[in-house]
Amino acid sequence: MVKQFIKIGLVSISDRASQGVYEDKGIPSLQAWLQQALVTPFESVARVIPDEQAEIEATLIDLVDVEGCHLILTTGGTGPALRDVTPEATQAVADREMPGFGEQMRQISLHFVPTAILSRQVAVIRQQCLIINLPGQPKAIQETLEGLKDADGKVIVHGIFAAVPYCLDLLATDQAPMPYVETNADKVKAFRPKSAIKPT
Repeated sequence: MVKQFIKIGLVSISDRASQGVYEDKGIPSLQAWLQQALVTPFESVARVIPDEQAEIEATLIDLVDVEGCHLILTTGGTGPALRDVTPEATQAVADREMPGFGEQMRQISLHFVPTAILSRQVAVIRQQCLIINLPGQPKAIQETLEGLKDADGKVIVHGIFAAVPYCLDLLATDQAPMPYVETNADKVKAFRPKSAIKPT
């Protein structure tokens, strides 16, 4: 039977936050955003870890293979600094890459800062789980998930989360169905082809 909730892994990757030097802001901002954006009930599994590639890989593998997450959102460690190894760790555990997510995130962020071209966020699939690297700052996280809207609320540039529910649909198999994820259209409207829309 299909689970009636989506299980989401939230991973904040930061040397200082993991050591308690400062309070992590990535996971609380992600949880708050998901509570507003998702109509479908969700369960989250949170991890705060240092910028260590082996530990990032082990965490992602555990969240997919053991915890059974349908979606993992990471934040932090995607810049050009030598300690920024989140993309490498994410690609190392991947079965397939989904380059469109990173391309769109940079496109959105370029509307705000020219340094968006320095970001190296990637998205991949491991088994039936979609893993997405998000920016490190809460404001940038919200912008990339939601996209850009004009003063009347009309979408100018689509956020990446609009494509997430249908991506998860496509990962389903007869043996392993996936939850049908619905969103709050005022926050971010999920897009599906008409043939893939189920009656509410």
